Amino acid sequence: MDSPMEPPRQSKKTKQNREPKRSQNQSRAPPQKDAYARLLSQHSSSVFSSYLEQCAQDSLSQKEANDSGSALQAHHDKLNGAQQSRDFSDPGDFSLSSKNKGEESSLSLYMEKLSTRNARQESERKPGLSERQQRGQRRDTATSQDGDIESGEEVACSRPTSAKKHQKPQRKKDEPSKSAGPKAAEEYVGPVTAPANAGEQQQEKARKSKKKSQPKHPGEEKNGEGIPKLPADPQTPRPKPGQGKTGKPQQAAAAGTDSPGERSKNKGDRRARKQVFESYMSLEEVSHGLKRGELYQGQLRINPKNYTEAFVPSPDDTRDIFLDGVVARNRALNGDIVVVEILPRDQWKVVRSDTDCDSTSESDTQTKHVAPTAQNSTRHAPTPNAAAEDQSSDPEELVRPHDVSFPATGERQEDPSTTRASAEILQKTAKVVYIVERKHSRAVMGHLKFLPDKPFAMFSPVDHRVPRINVKLDDCPADFRTHPGDFANILFICRITNWPADSNFADGQLAKTLGQAGEIEPETEGILTEYDVDFSEFTEEVLDCLPKNLPWTIPPEEFAKRRDLRKECIFTIDPATARDLDDALSCKQLPDGNFEVGVHIADVSYFVEESTALDTIASQRATSVYLVQMVVPMLPRLLCEELCSLNPLTDRLTFSVIWKLTPEGKILDEWFGRSIIRSCVKLSYDDAQRMIDAPEKLFPLEELPPIDPEHTIDEIHQAVLYLHSIAKNLRAQRFIGGALRLDQIKLSFTLDKETMMPQGCYIYEYRDSNKLVEEFMLLANMATATHIYEKFPELALLRRHPPPRTKMLKELEMLCSQLGLNIDFSSAGSIQKGLCAVYGDDEYSVYRKEVLNNMCSRPMQLALYFCTGALKKKGEFRHYALNVPLYTHFTSPIRRYPDIVVHRLLASSLKVGPDLGLSTEQVEKQAAYCNDKKTLSKRVQELSSELYFGVFVKECGPLDSKAMVMGVLNMSFDVLILKYGVQKRVYCKSIVGLDSFHYLKVNKVPQLKLVWASEDLESPREEQVISIFSVVEVQLKAEEGPLKYSAVLKKPDTSDPRANTHSAESLDSHI
Repeated sequence: MDSPMEPPRQSKKTKQNREPKRSQNQSRAPPQKDAYARLLSQHSSSVFSSYLEQCAQDSLSQKEANDSGSALQAHHDKLNGAQQSRDFSDPGDFSLSSKNKGEESSLSLYMEKLSTRNARQESERKPGLSERQQRGQRRDTATSQDGDIESGEEVACSRPTSAKKHQKPQRKKDEPSKSAGPKAAEEYVGPVTAPANAGEQQQEKARKSKKKSQPKHPGEEKNGEGIPKLPADPQTPRPKPGQGKTGKPQQAAAAGTDSPGERSKNKGDRRARKQVFESYMSLEEVSHGLKRGELYQGQLRINPKNYTEAFVPSPDDTRDIFLDGVVARNRALNGDIVVVEILPRDQWKVVRSDTDCDSTSESDTQTKHVAPTAQNSTRHAPTPNAAAEDQSSDPEELVRPHDVSFPATGERQEDPSTTRASAEILQKTAKVVYIVERKHSRAVMGHLKFLPDKPFAMFSPVDHRVPRINVKLDDCPADFRTHPGDFANILFICRITNWPADSNFADGQLAKTLGQAGEIEPETEGILTEYDVDFSEFTEEVLDCLPKNLPWTIPPEEFAKRRDLRKECIFTIDPATARDLDDALSCKQLPDGNFEVGVHIADVSYFVEESTALDTIASQRATSVYLVQMVVPMLPRLLCEELCSLNPLTDRLTFSVIWKLTPEGKILDEWFGRSIIRSCVKLSYDDAQRMIDAPEKLFPLEELPPIDPEHTIDEIHQAVLYLHSIAKNLRAQRFIGGALRLDQIKLSFTLDKETMMPQGCYIYEYRDSNKLVEEFMLLANMATATHIYEKFPELALLRRHPPPRTKMLKELEMLCSQLGLNIDFSSAGSIQKGLCAVYGDDEYSVYRKEVLNNMCSRPMQLALYFCTGALKKKGEFRHYALNVPLYTHFTSPIRRYPDIVVHRLLASSLKVGPDLGLSTEQVEKQAAYCNDKKTLSKRVQELSSELYFGVFVKECGPLDSKAMVMGVLNMSFDVLILKYGVQKRVYCKSIVGLDSFHYLKVNKVPQLKLVWASEDLESPREEQVISIFSVVEVQLKAEEGPLKYSAVLKKPDTSDPRANTHSAESLDSHI
């Protein structure tokens, strides 16, 4: 017969083990008048479980019967008030809502059940696990089928045993086999069961494991129990709500108002709610912490493929600081400048060796929070690369991180119960304690979801990195209440207005209805709004700054101030569709055999005067934004397409740099000044290329655009050939001098002129005519940088490119070594030399080059505008990729605001313009702002290209193409689609006809061995090895969601001898 006292003794033991932790947690919790209501709100936590165990002991112990009875009665008296504002949706959770059975009987039944669980749990606990591990970890948020963030409940103290039983085999499968040979270690073996949506396989198991404990809809989450408390340093008590760590009022803009859902549930009683997020530190605490080196500031990057992972750059140039989960980000969004506090060492993430860059286990996301020392991230390949600006001829744009939103490196989790090998590394983890600057626009595109019996709707952003948002029904469309289904596929723009510290969800207001999801115009408008691109019409105040008398002509006084070059043979070379022509070239041979070469740039600063409304809007827009079907201009079209554009056969104001050069490109003399030119012809890159390819050809007039009768076709043709010859020498000297260029594939589209829908797409070819223009733009930018820095050493606006991140560069060097690629990464020049040597010369060399360039771009940092007076060390002025000490942007003032500032500095230095009316601090502030706008512009451009390619696949797919493997993970691999230049991930579980797959490493190089099912019982099963540089056949197919498409691997043709070649092992044969 079971003793009735045994469960209480068991509970007492448990209580003794957990009492210190419970006290600590209680001290950190917000002060509340209703203590029982607070415990009830944490009903599934270890704190409340311990409390119930104690109640069970008290109720069954005669010795403490009186005390327990009075305590329970005291709480029972307050139960009804707390119960009215809560309804627990999980039938498996403890509920006090039954009025028929009464609270006493419900509590007794639960305590009896809990005691039985605890007795079994204690007997099953394994030695060597910490008390925290035995209690279990709180779950983080999950992603629902539609990609929304859903909140899970805390894991109750009675669940860790079963959870560990479920996770143990998972970790074994992910770990290297201890018995494997030295050359091959099997990492993962998995059968193939194709899910409905291959794009969500990484989080499928995580969703299923959390589904049972999730509320039916967000309105039922009262206290944010699903978001785990951030593990805090035991020596630093959690601050109280509304205060910093020292009890001072919170300085950051932490939300303090109720969401619509909260007001309906709690009737203004905020004290009954559990605080989900920590209060921000005060500004004073942050300043002191940064000075003492206890806090770190940086830009937050959230993984777009796994929103629970975020990163902040490490100040010591080592591995990025990791932020695990939504709570650790503390309401900061992607791109925000934040201050973080490093968590205790026992909460850092365990990663494998630095060389394991590309073999992160995807299944790690399914076993998250197994132990505090083993948090993990998933390695993801960069998003598809998109078209660059048509007008860009600057190679520094092609040496940049592939996607700044991605983690620098993603590593696998190791089993925390195993002994750490010397190859394992700890990655620092942190939490956000302050938001310095909210750089995210807080405007998001998404869909509205109706919640029955709620006074608010739920807005689900398309970007999973942004939280779901409560929107008042009164702010929704009029017929949304009655016909919510009509809005299921409608895109809206919603702006976040508030994010309370005690809510998982933000508050917001609908800003605009965009239209049907999947259509180009609504999607484009959503992208522009989300990335804070001002595409509104220019105001009357701005337009009033433009010349009034049209057609405009150059005032007579300007001829006296400028060098008249209208009779010179000057021409433009641009894309055929370009309308903002801001640079022109000239070249003529001198009697001594040298050349006079001129670069002539539109004098935009003449029209955009400082401190005018036009100047203000230009500085705010900072850059023109180039999309596939349109351009969002920085300046009014009258300027960018007419008065400033160097259109042919028209007098235009310019700033010129004219050199006397030797045929080898050595500068003998240099002149800067304002000028007037008249372009004799508008050449396209195709026109110039035909002239380069046919130096002896006599071109008839009908083959070229209209030409000024003052000049002949032969004169223009000869000038192009001279420029090409000098450009080749300049280019050779640059690379001999140590420059680096990492070309990125550019996807271009042919559009229907009426509908602007994509009719086709192709990879843009970068040819000698492009290189010609590029070399002379670089020469002009470098010459201008040197000139303005000499004249204004404290005020010059220059552009620097920091060296690559040291840690990531070492990892890349190790990876290349394992792949058999001998590349010296000690300098930009050595990288360029090494890459040229390993590209190969076979039919796949151009694609191998793209894969290698992609790998090498990951450690690279972004080039940045800066003010020389704000950066004291001149050594930091250098441009790493160009390998020059000084560089700036001078050649594109129509589309870049920094170029306008540089023009003003140049005019002031030459005494042909007023002094710059800005201080060093103001120039630096403008430079930083332009950096942000340039980054956003690039991302918008990429998203536009992805949008159009998604439409193209939907309209013209499925599309077959060969693809080259760029990276291998344990359940998928990333490929470069050779025909279209886009990158895509192939999931093994979605491959039709695949029997199983095996992840292994051969000489530390990750591989996937795919086993294809045989067509009949007699035929043997076929194997296919997937490794970096493997060439495979894929098919791009549109999915059900708007503009979504997937890449599916096709079964290899066994009759093709190349089916399993071109892997890393056989790379040497192509070099």
